[in-house]
Amino acid sequence: MPWKEVSIMSQRHEFMLFAQQPGTSLRALCRRFGISPPTAYKWLARYAAIGAAGLADRSRRPHQMPQRTPAALEAAVLQLRTQHPTWGGRKLHARLQALGAPTVPAPSTIPAILRRAGGLPPVAAAPKRAWQRFEHAPPNALWQMDFKGHFPLAAGRCPPLTVLDDCSRFALCLHACPNEQGLTVQAQLTQTFRRYGLPHRLLMDNGPPWGVPLTLSPFTPLTVWLIRLGIGLTHARPAHPQTLGKDERFHRTLKAALLHQRPFRDLAHCQQHFDRWRDHYNLAPPHDALALAVPATRYIPSPRPFPEARPPID
Repeated sequence: MPWKEVSIMSQRHEFMLFAQQPGTSLRALCRRFGISPPTAYKWLARYAAIGAAGLADRSRRPHQMPQRTPAALEAAVLQLRTQHPTWGGRKLHARLQALGAPTVPAPSTIPAILRRAGGLPPVAAAPKRAWQRFEHAPPNALWQMDFKGHFPLAAGRCPPLTVLDDCSRFALCLHACPNEQGLTVQAQLTQTFRRYGLPHRLLMDNGPPWGVPLTLSPFTPLTVWLIRLGIGLTHARPAHPQTLGKDERFHRTLKAALLHQRPFRDLAHCQQHFDRWRDHYNLAPPHDALALAVPATRYIPSPRPFPEARPPID
């Protein structure tokens, strides 16, 4: 005869029936069922008080939790998380402090609040990898430049051009370009240089319009123009996108916070949202890599102005 599955409740009920039989040795019965006498007396008392319902497990949650975060404060955390669904505990903590909240939960408490509300699904920890961080100390010592991958519009596609200051993570340019041609990039860089000045060096990958993939040459019409402006050029190591890691991380934030949120009609509609989001990125959210400082607080414009007229090539 095959074995039958036995539930814990049925075993407890069976124990109660045996324990109530006349002449039963409670300690011997406890040894047979593998429980201690104090446990047996506890279940006997509950069974005598409310019957079989007393054999169910009870929550061990305390009746009072004086250190629990107040409901109003939890609501403020959840509201801020709704506005910024990609932020974690440290950013939410820093933003609540910046907004002048009277009391702010600890950064380690905020994930627990989100998890209780179902707003933080469990994610498997990524395997640790060896990495080496570099960061140029003064602003404008190095800018990183790249195109974000194409994404569809209602009419056409858009490859965003992004330029990021290496030191402050300040987003200098976020433009909805119609193409990836050199003249398009030059026009946008001209506007950026006029507003923020010239960097000492630009870091970019090896693709067009600032490189020739087959030869890995830095000399294209765009890079020659940059050299004439007195800007040094650095190209990333081939097949190593982590060289442009700060700009790549900016692309990830842009995708999660904006590109996945709404469809765009055309380039003009896209640029309206880009301008609004770039201002928010630079001025409002704390940045993990900056010890939760805001990028705009770490950036100052370059003292090297953009020359509207350049001397002829000798």
